[in-house]
Amino acid sequence: MKTSKKIIGTLAIPVIVAAILLILCAASGKSMISSRTSFNYFVLYAAIVMITTMALSINLGSGRFDFSLGAMAVLASVLSAKLSYALLSGGAGSAVLMLCLNIVFGALLGLASGALYVTLRIPPIITSLGVTLIYEGITFTITGGKYVMNEVRNASMTAFAGNWYWPLLIIAVVLALIVYLFDHTRFGYDYKALQSGQKVAVNTGIREVPNAIWCYVICGALMGIVGFLNVARSSNINGGSLNFGSIGIMFTAFLPMFIGGYIGRFSNDKLGYLMAALCMSMLNSTFAAFSNEISASAQSIINAVLLVVFLIYLNNEGLLKKILSPKKA
Repeated sequence: MKTSKKIIGTLAIPVIVAAILLILCAASGKSMISSRTSFNYFVLYAAIVMITTMALSINLGSGRFDFSLGAMAVLASVLSAKLSYALLSGGAGSAVLMLCLNIVFGALLGLASGALYVTLRIPPIITSLGVTLIYEGITFTITGGKYVMNEVRNASMTAFAGNWYWPLLIIAVVLALIVYLFDHTRFGYDYKALQSGQKVAVNTGIREVPNAIWCYVICGALMGIVGFLNVARSSNINGGSLNFGSIGIMFTAFLPMFIGGYIGRFSNDKLGYLMAALCMSMLNSTFAAFSNEISASAQSIINAVLLVVFLIYLNNEGLLKKILSPKKA
């Protein structure tokens, strides 16, 4: 009984979302996923959303709001694109090299951000705002405020973006690693202890500072992967994002983070983020199918409304259950 309840609870929202969107597409004579290319981008976008959501939730779950996630993704991508192009000139293996470099640069940028936070001892939201401006400034200086295109438009990157199994493999590897790190290691146990009661955890001997720094490193590495996936999806890097222009990357994760957290009650929050990412990718594919009818601004409004509606539901969940549940005689 418990197992079936967990399965139903985990799959209910994705199935309901899929049913609604498929009916909407069918009623309008459109297809949510009409070709292999659209399926490739469906899986690619699901990977982007899932990994971004995980990166956002790691620090946010401990009360550390990090605005610099998007700036990390962009700067890591610029650095790795420049270096990989200098080494391979866009030849065979460029995509793999760029992915590896993105992870390394992302982790280093996360380390720098975490070190600054624990050294200055000021609220993390303030630190992250400063780090965002610094990283955006460095990106702008390297690129001259222009798009990076030549370095990322090659056969290797095209082959990655054109085959759905590569982002699917990344989803599987990242999901397995994050579940292992946070659910089956000493680091993860310490993280959860600090999350539940920081003062008590520190008094029991758990070292808060190293744990926080490692969280920043992991978040940076994850955003490095996101940066690479965004490059594969768009075939360019916007080097002209200033004045918090990179924050938009992070905001794509807010709705799936709340949805994933809700689904996680029935199974695992990381698996919940994957389910939520699939929902967001289905919605994004539907938007693509209705691109002539729904503008980009309208898509943003729809996403915002869905976020508000879901938050209202979460805030009034107990009351709704009382209203909907039958009264006992």
